[in-house]
Amino acid sequence: MGAKTTDILAQFLAEAVTLSLAGGAAGVATGVAASMLISYFADWSTVISATAILVAFLFSGLVGVFFGYYPARKAAYMDPIEALRFE
Repeated sequence: MGAKTTDILAQFLAEAVTLSLAGGAAGVATGVAASMLISYFADWSTVISATAILVAFLFSGLVGVFFGYYPARKAAYMDPIEALRFE
């Protein structure tokens, strides 16, 4: 009640990107750990490039923006009374 449309849009997008980046960080950590385990147990050499980690992390942020924009826009333009109504 009283928040501007841009404020609501920004809040929802910030939440979506934050969750996506947290998932990206967890994915990068899991990937690095799996690579190290494969190297250790299978005696294979694995290479983890910083570029691949950065691209994966940035891609997760873009996914958050891409899939968070529609719900954020829908929430930003929703009537506050309709948003509070329970179905």
